[in-house]
Amino acid sequence: MKGNEHNSKFLLTHREREVFELLVQDKTTRDIAGLLFISEKTVRNHISNVMQKLNVKGRSQAVVELIKLGELII
Repeated sequence: MKGNEHNSKFLLTHREREVFELLVQDKTTRDIAGLLFISEKTVRNHISNVMQKLNVKGRSQAVVELIKLGELII
């Protein structure tokens, strides 16, 4: 295991949480990539990984589920 051991009760990795926190602030994939110094492809991968974890079909649905689960606070 890596640095997330103390956060094992959380569904998201630290980076996934950063990406979704920016998404709910209406940031685009390009904005998020620039702010986090990662590629747009990496941003899309993080979003896709979270959607798979939640078994949802879109970003909006993922955000709703994350809020319900207490993973995202808006």
